[in-house]
Amino acid sequence: MKQYFPYPFFHDDVPIDISFVFEDEKPAGKHGFLGIKGRKFVFEDGTEMKFWGTNFNGAGCFPDHAYAEVLARRMAKLGINIIRFHQLDAEWHTPNIFRFTKGKRVTDAALDPESMDRLDYLIYCLKNEGIYVYLDMITYRKFRSDEGVENAHALGDAGKPVSVFSRRLIDLQKEFCRDIWLHENPYTKLAYRDDPVIILTEIANENELFSPHFHKTEYPEPYLSEFHALFNAWLAEHGIDRRAEDISVIDRCDRDLLEFKTELQVRYYTEMYAYMKEIGVRIPIAGTNWQATPDNYRSQLVCDFLDGHAYFYDWSWQEFQKKCTNKGVTQEAESYLKLCAPLTHVNYPTYISEWDMPWPNERRAESVIYSAAIGCFQGWSGFAIHTYSYTAKLDHLRMIGEEVSAPKIGNTPYRQGVFCTWNDPAKFGLFYHAALITRRGDIKEGDVLYGMDVPDLCEWDYSIFGTNMERYKLATSIGGVDGLPPMPEDPRESFARSDTGELYRDWEKELGIIDSDMTKCAYGSLCRNGEIRMKGVTVRCETDYAVIAMSSLTDAPITSSDNILLTTVGRAENTDAKFSGDLMLDVGHAPVVIENIRAEIEIETDQRGMSVWAVSAEGFYIGTVPTEETDGKLRFRVGEISPSMYYLIVKS
Repeated sequence: MKQYFPYPFFHDDVPIDISFVFEDEKPAGKHGFLGIKGRKFVFEDGTEMKFWGTNFNGAGCFPDHAYAEVLARRMAKLGINIIRFHQLDAEWHTPNIFRFTKGKRVTDAALDPESMDRLDYLIYCLKNEGIYVYLDMITYRKFRSDEGVENAHALGDAGKPVSVFSRRLIDLQKEFCRDIWLHENPYTKLAYRDDPVIILTEIANENELFSPHFHKTEYPEPYLSEFHALFNAWLAEHGIDRRAEDISVIDRCDRDLLEFKTELQVRYYTEMYAYMKEIGVRIPIAGTNWQATPDNYRSQLVCDFLDGHAYFYDWSWQEFQKKCTNKGVTQEAESYLKLCAPLTHVNYPTYISEWDMPWPNERRAESVIYSAAIGCFQGWSGFAIHTYSYTAKLDHLRMIGEEVSAPKIGNTPYRQGVFCTWNDPAKFGLFYHAALITRRGDIKEGDVLYGMDVPDLCEWDYSIFGTNMERYKLATSIGGVDGLPPMPEDPRESFARSDTGELYRDWEKELGIIDSDMTKCAYGSLCRNGEIRMKGVTVRCETDYAVIAMSSLTDAPITSSDNILLTTVGRAENTDAKFSGDLMLDVGHAPVVIENIRAEIEIETDQRGMSVWAVSAEGFYIGTVPTEETDGKLRFRVGEISPSMYYLIVKS
């Protein structure tokens, strides 16, 4: 029988503080501006850096000054070292970057001074805590007729996809770039372009000309005619006897159309990139952050790094019908991170600026450490989970999944809080370990870099990658990857083991293992797998589903450390939430509760006199867990005496 107990997360603090591990990284920017060396992000002083973080969305980017200080400290305590400011320009949010309040009709895209003051101060606070910034450009802006935009009401968010080629819309994007990058932050005394706390940016969020997910209808006028004129000129230049008007702009297989779109998108990125450099932007710039198709992938290579998004979600969330994908990473052969496999280019850093396995998936806890581990193994440069919150008004919130009073934001039901993670024990609760894995490099990169030529396809066939990204470190390229051995064929087994031996996942056993010196984790259907042995650690779990993770909080490996963080978490939900299969019937109410994880744990250790303290949601020691020390092994049971989510294993 499942047992649950309250474990609420609070908006102004977290139970454990690991900021001391990274104390030497304060303030952010101490290493100079971020640059690129091969497949890595490297600062001016030669320091290589990897990033673990989250997105602040919309109104969540504009807290008042007092909460900005609290928020920055909370991020640092979790080990986060990057925040992506996302949806700054989304008009449905209050505030947004163009207006602080609703009421007065806005007729231009001037930066709102009060919004900017709040954003400035938040960046200042993050900088002091050693946390870097990824600054979005155009994401959800609504172009308006007052700006000289024809048929503006027919354009969707960010004018997608016509803002890739429309001259007026490109000019307006340049104006915004100029305004934001030349803006001086009064708290740092630096213009955004001159502040090394801002390390990454992209030209346009999820905006490209290829994806069938986004482009299902013809372009509205006059943009269709503008596209036809550009296409006809291209056809004539290439001696192709066809008329653009005879080719549907949403055709996904016409080779002439795809070649033209690729060139058109390259023109857009090249022009915007050159303009940003002209006004003094010194950091790495991505084109967009959406892998979409091989043709879209090709166009990204005119910029500095490759940015991708990966979700494990069926997108069936409706306003009054909350249906979710209720499977875990350990239950399917190919993981959601296969969506980012094409972005592992031989000469470009890979960064994942959005990912998630959203609430209320009951197995979502395993996604956090799994993502960090695969990214570390592949040599990727970091991750940011999609949403911390859509609002800065978090002091009154006590539930998972409901951020606002209405059932949707901006006509979109899932923005009510499906992706919000700030108070979710199953996801944010595991950020400590993910941050340590990523920033310390707890997981070794693959032993050998294998190459794969990107095939000439209209759409990605992800089966060509299979589960090999969990076995080998991969690099893709166009036209061959000289000097690299070819990627081995996927053996099509029921499990994948990394060539380093540190990562293992079996989708028949529904079991995942991370076995490194500094971090160890067993996740999935643990009870059915009996005794789970790792090097120096053994786990026997009595709860059917769980994530049991431990990380050393010192420079010593777990078997020699005198300070270890142990996290045991599985299902987390609101009190009295009700389900019928994959359908949520009742979201429930506060407080958030977590399932009690019962397990026996054995650690081989050089240390003597170690205590296991259970830690409450408020950060209190609530009781010691009885231990036994024999033959150099520390044994104890969790989930019976002083059950909790967090335990500190410390030398007495």
